Amino acid sequence: MNLVLIDGFSATTIVLLVVILAASALMSGLSGFGFSAIGALCLILLPPKLGVPLLMTLSAANQLMSLRQLKADMKPIKHWWPDGPAPYLLGGLVGVPVGLAILSSLPTADLMLVFGGFLVLYASYSLARPHGVRATIHGNWFASSLVGMSGGVIGGFTAFPGAAVVVWNGLRHLPKREARAIVQPYILVLQILSIGLLALQRPETFGKTYWLLIAITVPVVLPCTLLGVKLYQSLSDVNFRRVTFILLGISGLGLLIKAADTFPVVTSAVHAAGF
Repeated sequence: MNLVLIDGFSATTIVLLVVILAASALMSGLSGFGFSAIGALCLILLPPKLGVPLLMTLSAANQLMSLRQLKADMKPIKHWWPDGPAPYLLGGLVGVPVGLAILSSLPTADLMLVFGGFLVLYASYSLARPHGVRATIHGNWFASSLVGMSGGVIGGFTAFPGAAVVVWNGLRHLPKREARAIVQPYILVLQILSIGLLALQRPETFGKTYWLLIAITVPVVLPCTLLGVKLYQSLSDVNFRRVTFILLGISGLGLLIKAADTFPVVTSAVHAAGF
């Protein structure tokens, strides 16, 4: 029989959560995004209305730690428009409330299925594409704002706002420093906005269980983030793009798992095993 530590969550569940979130922090420190993509596995163990805010909070902490380590690579705020993160944030501020409304009231399985499938296909194509075959898209501030808005909507109900921006940056073939200088501030601001709106709309979400899980997981997430950043600094642009595509594929698979009709069966099996 498993020892119950926090409001019905066993020691085994807590250990699994810590392992998943440690891997999330490592990969996000390495790539600049994807914390919630890998962290989505936590939703097998936690109800979404607890798990999604937890992932948002830990993702924000992860981004803060990364940005402190890479502040020399980040553009000053006065240079955020029009080629930095500002257009994406403009769109994201519009998209986040829509995404949170979907989280609170609408079925999201179909949306996750479509977006997850797109990410898997895009990542697979990008990894398998012959070397030298490429088409570059030249964006502008309006297109970037639309991408940012779509990311805000998606992030509101998945805690993963960065995917749309990462795909867009990949289509534009941005160098790794320029790509991170856009996606990391974008993710950080949108996660903080999402947390703030949730706190206003659903304050009961941030109860004792939430804060106990934060206290347990933050001391694991931050050191793993630092390790990921150290690994990132040794990557070439080519290898950075490969890591990005792999993480996008993992992100898509995570969304597909969440959207699958068999998800309740999986959840029941996990709890039946005592997790």
